[in-house]
Amino acid sequence: MRRSKKSSDPRPYSSLVVDGVKQTASRAMLRAVGYKDADFAKPAIGVASTWSNLTPCNMHIDDLAARTAAGANRAGGKSTIFGTITVSDGISMGTPGMRYSLVSREVIADSIETVVGAQGFDGLVAIGGCDKNMPGCMMAIARLDRPAIFVYGGTIQPGAGHTDVVSVFEAIGGHAQGSVSDRQLHQIECKAIPGPGSCGGMYTANTMASAIEALGMSLPNSSAQEAVSRSKRDDCRRAGEAVVKLVRLGIRPRDIMTRRAFENAITMVIALAGSTNAVLHLLAMAHSAGVRLALDDFTRIGRRVPVLADLRPSGRYMMSELIQIGGIRPLMKTLLEAGLLHGDCLTVSGRTMAEELSGVRPYPRGQDVIRSLDDPIKRDSHLVVLYGNLAAEGAVAKITGKEGLSFTGRARVFEGEERCLQAILDGKVRAGDVLVIRNEGPKGGPGMREMLSPTGAIMGRGLGDKVALITDGRFSGGSHGFVVGHITPEAAVGGAIALVRNGDRITIDAGDRTIQLHVSDAELRRRKNAWKPRRPYARRGVLAKYARNVSSASLGAVTDRDAND
Repeated sequence: MRRSKKSSDPRPYSSLVVDGVKQTASRAMLRAVGYKDADFAKPAIGVASTWSNLTPCNMHIDDLAARTAAGANRAGGKSTIFGTITVSDGISMGTPGMRYSLVSREVIADSIETVVGAQGFDGLVAIGGCDKNMPGCMMAIARLDRPAIFVYGGTIQPGAGHTDVVSVFEAIGGHAQGSVSDRQLHQIECKAIPGPGSCGGMYTANTMASAIEALGMSLPNSSAQEAVSRSKRDDCRRAGEAVVKLVRLGIRPRDIMTRRAFENAITMVIALAGSTNAVLHLLAMAHSAGVRLALDDFTRIGRRVPVLADLRPSGRYMMSELIQIGGIRPLMKTLLEAGLLHGDCLTVSGRTMAEELSGVRPYPRGQDVIRSLDDPIKRDSHLVVLYGNLAAEGAVAKITGKEGLSFTGRARVFEGEERCLQAILDGKVRAGDVLVIRNEGPKGGPGMREMLSPTGAIMGRGLGDKVALITDGRFSGGSHGFVVGHITPEAAVGGAIALVRNGDRITIDAGDRTIQLHVSDAELRRRKNAWKPRRPYARRGVLAKYARNVSSASLGAVTDRDAND
């Protein structure tokens, strides 16, 4: 139910809920939650809060939601805060609970869409902290297409000794090797995560926050603020004020979330050496916005965009140190001036990207967090889309070049993450192995678990440049090493990864963008004829429902497909 931008009524949805004699009962209900006579004539603003004490990423968002609501009220709107779920990737990592992580993205999107649609909000501000909050919020925003802004909950401060959550996962591998003592492991456990905020490197949360700002759907600098900072509190207040302005101007998310805007988001992910999860999430967000985006768009853009940020997990610095030198805005201006960003894209400020960046000052001299265009860390993208007989529909590798650009080894096949992790910790993994973790895809997992526990253990054991790991699951933004995920078709539907046997030779070549199983076509046909699908992990409940509905990872692992998808 779209309204014309020329309409003088800024309440196209809430008026249906609160105007007229027939809606007297609705007004009566709303009076009980704080509405006064004058409020019924104001734009109704929903504030979607992902607050929870489940995780440090979200433990402070109740305060941010209140500040956002106050900003909307101050600007002449009437705000209402409502909740949605979060689950902690970091806590559930390496356990069966991680199957619910990607599922939570869909639950978040569905729940926000449900509340906003039912309540008739005219505008929306969504606030997210943990990894799946951000794409979940953005998918709902795109589906609803009502004036909206996304606010990032902010990054965590570094732990003692420049540590973070990935330091803990890698210390587990070091402990198994004997290089980290019980006492040292306990110290890292106690000090690496000091308070509120999302994981501190250019992991999935900071990657997606940066991508959403480059997409134009957050206010300037929202992605580069610490969770406990005054700037983050101000960001929330300004977002509340700004969404009321968007309602009055009639500017909608799909006016902003164009194909060129998604290209800007991809460009920023590459320049920042961001998480492979960004591929999955941007595909899903574009699907919700009705924008055609495909794996090959990441390759096309990646050929001309360099990696410039020396950020964790493969680099040295954390998000807090990028914030200290000015955040991502100076980098965005550099890319704009080089013709790598589309400056004509609209943003939630009501101005174009070029207008927003016009007054941005460059990074201070002497900083080495962000490299110059003539001295990149890598001259093209670290996100490499691979094809071959192991991944006919594509796979996504995160290869910075530090691990080398190609790897050939013998397969070590594991049915699920836990068995692989135990083999690494027990010292059974050897240099030259290609670890194959299968039946972890969107349908087969179900839920496409992240492999931070095994990749962290590999790094902790000093095997990061000596083994490769491939999977139909996915990786945490904290994963690094020679890793390939999102292999499609996945094992659960009979993809080639289901046919790999111990000892098979596998070659991964980032230069040629190929992943090849050195087994004859005839032998693969024989194996496929003998293959039988595994029994589903879940037959009822949310996991079973997800497995029945989810698309391939190459399409974003979405569940709201129509008959033409």
